[in-house]
Amino acid sequence: MQNSELNNDLLNSLFVSDLAQTIKGKSSDELKWLELVIQHVSSLRYGVVEIVVHDSRVIQIEKTERVRLEKTPNDKPPRET
Repeated sequence: MQNSELNNDLLNSLFVSDLAQTIKGKSSDELKWLELVIQHVSSLRYGVVEIVVHDSRVIQIEKTERVRLEKTPNDKPPRET
């Protein structure tokens, strides 16, 4: 396992641990935003999910999806000007 993979695993573990502590004892209404974030993240291949917070409450979730086009062998390099 490479260092970057190990760091990602460690960060993911810390995030899940913190998340578990954060959601403990919260009502389903208070966690609706988390469900929406998970849905948006799992629906993306490339993109950004942005969470907007006001007075310690999530008030908006924005999703920006990017479409990456694969290069083909016939693609020409860009012309220099």
